[in-house]
Amino acid sequence: MIRYALRCHHDHAFESWFQSSSAYDAQISAGLVNCPVCGTSKVEKAIMAPQIVSRKGRDTPEPAESRNQPEMAPPGLMMTREQELRARLRQLRDHVLKSADNVGPRFPTEARAMHYGDIDSRPIYGEASTEEAKALIEEGIEITALPTLPEDRN
Repeated sequence: MIRYALRCHHDHAFESWFQSSSAYDAQISAGLVNCPVCGTSKVEKAIMAPQIVSRKGRDTPEPAESRNQPEMAPPGLMMTREQELRARLRQLRDHVLKSADNVGPRFPTEARAMHYGDIDSRPIYGEASTEEAKALIEEGIEITALPTLPEDRN
């Protein structure tokens, strides 16, 4: 794996890992590498010094500030765009939780009954295994997973 320091044409700096230098070239050519700040695919490698560690220094890697690399945001801080996206996902999830009925594990049964007209349609949410969700989708029943945010896992 190769880590490259990258920079977009708006001068946003970020890093990304690639399987090989040819994998980087292929992804850049296909427009698959995007700036996490502005989303542009106009990205190129930034100047960076290779990290060379002597035997003596293997346990204590050189700090990023002393290497000739682009400045990176502190790892604990989310970029503004990510914060906005999480806020919108939280609003969507909260709206569903407030305005729909939680049918729990009966979700696949209830969704089918509404789809086939056996019961009146209403907004619902609940639980379904991956197999149950796939079966519902194959039957033409539109479902969407509620977004799970990182703070939900804590």
